[in-house]
Amino acid sequence: MLGVTDYGAFVIAFIVLLAIPGPGNFALITSTGKGGIKGGLASTFGIIFGDQALMWLAVAGVAALLAAYPAAFNAMQWLGAAYLAWLGGKMLLSKPGDAPALEIKPKHFMRQTLLITLLNPKAIIFYMAFLPLFVDPARHQGLVTFGFLAVTVAVLTFAYGLIVTLFTHTLAERLRSIPAVTRSLEKLAGFCLIGFGIKLVISR
Repeated sequence: MLGVTDYGAFVIAFIVLLAIPGPGNFALITSTGKGGIKGGLASTFGIIFGDQALMWLAVAGVAALLAAYPAAFNAMQWLGAAYLAWLGGKMLLSKPGDAPALEIKPKHFMRQTLLITLLNPKAIIFYMAFLPLFVDPARHQGLVTFGFLAVTVAVLTFAYGLIVTLFTHTLAERLRSIPAVTRSLEKLAGFCLIGFGIKLVISR
């Protein structure tokens, strides 16, 4: 199919990867809890735009460039870790009467998840290693093949984000009547974001 081999396996593998807990997932859940369905969908589009940029950078050979210049790779890792830690710290230090750690405006949610996605240079390496597994060398059609995979990634990410957003929004509506639970979940999200930032640095 357009130079793609075992398309069904590609879809299943990517869905599994989407479901793995990570900073993007926690940002999506937090955005929905703070901004409702609009916030969750905006966050989803931030992830989609970030993934598309990283995927095409990988196709263009940026992974090889990062491998040739380790300092650039490390700098991006530190920047990404610092951003995650900053978001997590705002959640941990906020008080019940404070303004939300994340502004309740869709564009802010999209910008934050976009930055979280883009500031993970390992994603470029991942795409560089993952995509070739499903490309048929004998039937490869260049940009058409990778474009087909890119569209698939975008559609699957949107579907996943929509499901998570609707589920989280329904759950959040019930939890808003219990402030203590809401605060505990925000603290947990803050700890997780800081933890992902630390992991990004120590796993170099």
